[in-house]
Amino acid sequence: MTMHLNTFAQPDAATPAQELVPSRYALRVGEIDVLVVSDGVLPLPTETMSTNATPEERAAWFKEMYLGPDMFDWALNVLVVRSGEQIILVDAGLGNQFPGFPRAGQFPKRLKDAGIELSSITDIVITHMHMDHIGGLLTDTVKNGLSPEVRIHVTATEVDFWKIPDFSLTEMPQPVPDVLRRTANEFMAHYESRLHIFEDEYQVAPGVVAKLTGGHTPGHCIVYVDSAGERLTFAGDALFPVAFDHPEWHNGFEHDPEESVHVRVRLLREAAASGELFVATHLSFPSVGRVAIDGDAFRWIAGFWDY
Repeated sequence: MTMHLNTFAQPDAATPAQELVPSRYALRVGEIDVLVVSDGVLPLPTETMSTNATPEERAAWFKEMYLGPDMFDWALNVLVVRSGEQIILVDAGLGNQFPGFPRAGQFPKRLKDAGIELSSITDIVITHMHMDHIGGLLTDTVKNGLSPEVRIHVTATEVDFWKIPDFSLTEMPQPVPDVLRRTANEFMAHYESRLHIFEDEYQVAPGVVAKLTGGHTPGHCIVYVDSAGERLTFAGDALFPVAFDHPEWHNGFEHDPEESVHVRVRLLREAAASGELFVATHLSFPSVGRVAIDGDAFRWIAGFWDY
């Protein structure tokens, strides 16, 4: 597999650079173009990554990773996939309407810097309806820039869940649950007529399949990109940076923590067995790598940048 930095059209060379790095990474999976775009980062308490770990275990892991001790920057990645004539956006980041997160909500600008117009997007897959995955669709820039014909794919279970969401098993910072409810309601109010709701699995485009996993939210889904014998999995929020060393640790944003453990262990084992490329929303950008089994846990093997 050959990775490229110029898979997608580039902006005018005369345009002055606004950032030190482009914050996007392009590769090909068989005949399908894939672009990982950083939506930025947002600070979160370290305890949200390990709500069932002891404070000592948590502190030791974050110290070993040179992170924390109390807060850390949570990466936000979105995916753009070109299959044939379709351009598919997977998730849309946080948006810029939430105070206190000035380094998030970057994907619209970075998409434009990559030469991709919002109006060219034919499909959007929403892995789940947390605000850091749908908030980017609620900014005026994006709402006004998307084609009125865009198809938004989300599971039926996810849509039903947010009608009366259950936060009883989560351990989120306050007032996050209320913000999540409001954001999901706003998303549904604006985009309901464009939703393409599926049950268990749906082929969005040739070689691009969304599949229900549950766990993180009841309707959480992942996206498989398959072409010419190669595969990439976008795992959404099925796992977080700590998951390789401690897949059993719960995350405070998981609506069903026990099921989330089962989902991520299954996905990590699948990835280790297949050798496929693996990308997730909250792994450090560009979040492209592979998974190996390491005793009772796993090991993350970051992909080498080829540029």
